Order: sequence, then C-alpha cells, then structure tokens
Amino acid sequence: MQSYQPELIRNIVLLSHGGAGKTSLSEAMLFNTGVINRMGRVDDGTTTSDWDPDEQKRKISTSTSLLPLEWKGAKINLLDAPGYADFVGEMKAAARVADAACIVVCAASGVEVGTELVWQYADEAGLPRMAFVNKMDRENADFARTLEQMQRSLGSKCVALQLPIGAQASFKGVVDIIDQKAFLGIEGTEAPVPTELQDDVASHREKLIEAVAETDDELLTKYLEGETLTQEELWRGLRTAVASGAVVPVLAGSALQNAGVRRYMDSLLAVAPSPVARGAVKVRNTQTNQEEELSADPQGPLAAFVFKSTADPYLGKLTYFRVFSGALRSDLQVWNANKGKQERVGQLLLVRGKTQEPTQQVGAGDLGAVAKLTETTTSDTLTAREHPVTIAPISFPPPLYSAAVHPRTKVDLDKMGPALARLVEEDPTLHVHRDTDTSETILSGIGESHVEIAVEKMKRKFGVDVVIGTPKVSYKETISMPVKSEYKHKKQTGGHGQYGHVFLELQPLSRGSGFEFAEKVVGGVVPRNYIPAVEKGVHSAIQEGVLARFPVVDLKVTLFDGSYHPVDSSDIAFQIAAAQAFKLGVQKGQPVLLEPIVSLKVTVPEGLTGDVMSDLNTRRAKVLGMTPHDGQSTVEALAPQAEVQHYAADIRSITQGRGTFTTELSHYEEVPAHLAQKIIEQAKKEREAAEKAS
Repeated sequence: MQSYQPELIRNIVLLSHGGAGKTSLSEAMLFNTGVINRMGRVDDGTTTSDWDPDEQKRKISTSTSLLPLEWKGAKINLLDAPGYADFVGEMKAAARVADAACIVVCAASGVEVGTELVWQYADEAGLPRMAFVNKMDRENADFARTLEQMQRSLGSKCVALQLPIGAQASFKGVVDIIDQKAFLGIEGTEAPVPTELQDDVASHREKLIEAVAETDDELLTKYLEGETLTQEELWRGLRTAVASGAVVPVLAGSALQNAGVRRYMDSLLAVAPSPVARGAVKVRNTQTNQEEELSADPQGPLAAFVFKSTADPYLGKLTYFRVFSGALRSDLQVWNANKGKQERVGQLLLVRGKTQEPTQQVGAGDLGAVAKLTETTTSDTLTAREHPVTIAPISFPPPLYSAAVHPRTKVDLDKMGPALARLVEEDPTLHVHRDTDTSETILSGIGESHVEIAVEKMKRKFGVDVVIGTPKVSYKETISMPVKSEYKHKKQTGGHGQYGHVFLELQPLSRGSGFEFAEKVVGGVVPRNYIPAVEKGVHSAIQEGVLARFPVVDLKVTLFDGSYHPVDSSDIAFQIAAAQAFKLGVQKGQPVLLEPIVSLKVTVPEGLTGDVMSDLNTRRAKVLGMTPHDGQSTVEALAPQAEVQHYAADIRSITQGRGTFTTELSHYEEVPAHLAQKIIEQAKKEREAAEKAS
C-alpha cells in the first residue's frame, strides 16, 4: 500500500450497539475496494475484522480491528470497535486516534442503549460524526422511524443526507439529497430520483440546507435572501458543519447486501475531516513542561501515540500507534517520553485484521504497528529525544467486576503471574492484584464476559489454564467488651523445660483502628528481653480469630503481668503463652464478625432512580443521598461488599445497560447475628473441604 499525504487520509471509528452491523459494513467496504474477493459473514466466522478465535466463537467483536483500504485516490483507516459494553476500553482507545466516528444504527431496531452509549463516548472524544442506518433490507426496517428516534434521542443535528429507495425486501438503493440522484444496487448505478420520492427528497433537502446554512454566515445570508445554494457550496458547508459537530449526516444502506455502501464511502471522503482538517493536537513538552500544538505535518517533530498493544503468537508483542506529527521509520531509534527510555523501532507494519504488510514509513495522520518494543505500553508517546512530548493518555474506565483466579495445576501456578501481567499490558481495563487477607489472586474487568474472555485468551495464547470463581469476602473478627486473660505455658521434658506466663488485657477499639500492643509490667515479673516475644506471639495469634479463623482487628492488647523461670523461660515459651492467652481473651470478649462496607455511587437516567434504590434496599444498603444532573441521577450508598459482588451484571439488567457505578472500600461493620452464623458455618465447611483435599 502506498503512502498518503495527511489530506488524503480518513481515520474512521465504527461504533454501534452490538449487532447493528459494523463488521458487515467494514467487510463490504473491503470488498468494494478489492482488498478481499469475497464478503465474509459474522455468523460464519469468516470476516476480516473478527479474526480472533474468541470473536468467531461468540460471533461478536471483542477487540478493535484496524482495516486500512484505498478508495478513489485516498486512504480510509477503519477502526472496527466492539459494540458490547464489556469492551468499552477498546471503543475509547479507537475513538482516541480517530478523526471521525460513524455511528451504525439498525433500521429495524432503531436507537438502542448501546447507540446512546457510543454517542456519549464520541461526545467525550470530541469526534465529528456521521450515521449509517444499516439493514434496510431487514423485516420491519423503517428509515423514517429510525431518523425520528435519532433526532429525539441523539439530537436534532441528525439530518438525512440520503433517503432509501424502498425498504425490507423491496430495498433497491439510495437517493443522495444534495446531488438529487439515485444510486441503485451493489454498483451504485446512477439513476433519476423515483417519482414517488421526489417530494420527500425536496422536504429533506430543505432541512439539510437550513441546518448547513446555520453554520456558515455566508451561506446563511444567501439562504435568507432566497438565493439557491449550489451543490459545491452545500458540500463545502456540510464538510465544515460536520467537522464542527453542528450537523450529523444520516445515510442508509444494507451492509450485508452491499447496497448503498459505495455511496457511503464516497460521502466519507467528501464529508469526514482529514487529520489536517481536524487541527493540531495538544502535547506537553517534558523538557520545558509547557503545552504545545503539533499539526499533522510529515516534516514536523515526531509524535506517535500508542493506542493498543497485543500479544501476537508469531511476532511477540505488537504495538499499534497513530502518528500525529512527523514520520516514524523502520530501524529508527526513538524516545519514549512517558518512560524516559530509548526504543529501537524494527520493521514497521500496516495491519489489516490478522494480516501484516511491511512498510518503511508511517507518516503524519496515518496508523501502523511495530513488533517487539520492550518498554512501550498503551498511551505512551514515541518521539525524538531532542524534542520529547507526550500526548494525553486514554481515559479508561475502572473495573466493575472481579473474579478470583486459581491455577488448575502446579505448572499453571508457575506461569500464571507472567501471563496475567501480559494480559493487563494488552488490555488496560483489566486489573490484577493479590488480596493479602484471603490469599487470592483477583482479576478485575468491566464485566463477567470481559473476564471470562481474558481467561480463555490466557489459555489459548500463553498456555495457562485457570479456574475463576467469586472472590472470598475479606471478613474480620473483633471483641465487643474488655477482658483480661492469663495463660501459663509450662513443659518439662528432661533437661531444660519451657516456661512462659502472661496476663493480657484486651480492649475493643473504634472501627478502623487496627491493632495496638502495649505493656505496663512492673517489678520485672516479665523480663524486658521477653516482651518482644510476647508481642510476636500476639501478632501471630491475631491472624486467626476464634469464630471462623478470620483476622482479628480493632483491639488493644496490653501485657500487665506474668512470671518467668530463670532457666526454662525462653522467647518461644513466651510466644506460645501470649498466643494462647490472646485466644482465651478473644473467646471471653464476646467476639463478633465484621464485614467490609463499600461506598457505592450509581449513575442512572432519572426515570430509573426508583428501581435502583429499591434494589439497593434488598442488599442491606444504606442510601445516603441522590444528586440529579443533566437528566441523570447519582445515588450514593453504603453497602456490604458481599451483597454487590455481582452488581455489574445486576445494574446492567436493572437499567438495560444505561447505569454505571463505582465502588470503594469504606469501612468495616458488624455482621447481623443471623447472617454471621451462616458465614461461620460456611467457613468451617470450606476449611474442612480444603483439609480433606490436601
């Protein structure tokens, strides 16, 4: 593939609700440009975009595919992003390096929850938009109804640029409203506007002219004075209006039948902004700490932004980037301005799905990939050492769902850590940590499917087989009343014996205080050299409480008396005595079970607030308040962690995918007595089962 100047490049991210047909649309575009000689199908697992085994198995996109193609002297870089909410990180990364978004909407289903969400992501990224009403050949397809829904849900700036000729089984092609011509069949053969559509075309043309004229003073003046705007003026005005976000042109077609797609591609070139038209990108110079602006100039200073990393089974780590300024060349030494380290760029690649084509250079405005960078990760900027700049990182959402990961075999245990690290490097929306209280490895992601697919990928790519389950809740134990306890450890076995004798006072502390140790021994009844051993013994004992062997917290232990033997006393004897005295004291101190309470913030459309609050009440949650804003409501509550472990799936169900939430550990509270007994019994069963298994 030849190199293109920035003015002739279009970087387009395809976004939609899952199943609207993005991948089929990209497949039709590849076919029309001769890149492929046969259109694949998602259901058959034969598309260029969904090449990953997980995607073929599930028949959904799980990662963004880069699909460059050439059309009428220009280059279009398609970024086919997933439509399923669990893979929002892929959507945001793709939007970060695109210059425009194409929102694909199903003509039968209309505007869906996912449509509204991806529209919001495009807003956050400040992307100009076009919309493609797909599946016009489907039963119940209705362009007018879908356009009305878009205008109602997404804004009045959605204006028809095309009208379909027929619908469902009778769909034949489209009419371009500006050029006032019909384009029929797969080839887009030009024809006159059908008589029955002429009134509709005239009506929608008037609306389009009005929307475009409002964004340009010169055109508005001509329009108000009753002058006719030329086609050239309308296309120029539309291009400006789209770039500013004032107008979203709506087109129509059927990707599966490849009808209307060629005209859609023509409109992309005519209307979507190039990297030059999008304007300069803001960067921060790491030497001066000053903000600068870099335009899409092939001769400018190098600034290549990494938006994706994958583990390729043959090439190793594959790093995807967009060059915002300058040019990246093969066999070049570059500077990673984020890490402050030098990288050697090997063979550059132009990636299309799973295929890679070597290239010597990737210029400003273009997208490419490189293998085997050692230091570089997603959101890093590759630049020149003498002019180091960084581009603002991608804002990834926090994880919402967690699973405990257990290796199947000893071999898997040895390989699990490095494999999880590579997964997280490949997907920044995955997080891994070790829970020190439960001794579990926790893998967190956006949703259950996200984590499940990550685990399958770990087995397929890295040969590590693991089992996932619900993480254990990190319960604690404490006492509810002050007590005193004594224990004398005395053992005679011939020769030197063992002797340690302590008196402890245990006092409950306020929640979150942790553990304190003190001593007020007088008269040398416990020699000072044995006091550290007493403290060590207590520290070992607090790791297992008396109710269910959970750690003991929020109490103060004071050594106030004891005795010793000049020959038989030792550090180990006092450690044993202290540990036993502590356990006796906890048993007498009316021990109680504590559970973690999380601070929960749930943001939902105002109309769903009642449903969310009702659900929270069933989870023993305490609602603290509600804040309305921009048609949304944020409900703040405190809830037991045990009650919200599967909240990601539950909130999606309650709000039809419109709700989001965040959680953060707040504090510990006493578990209600009737629940505490169940937890204690369950912990005992698990312990007995583990002992049998070992």
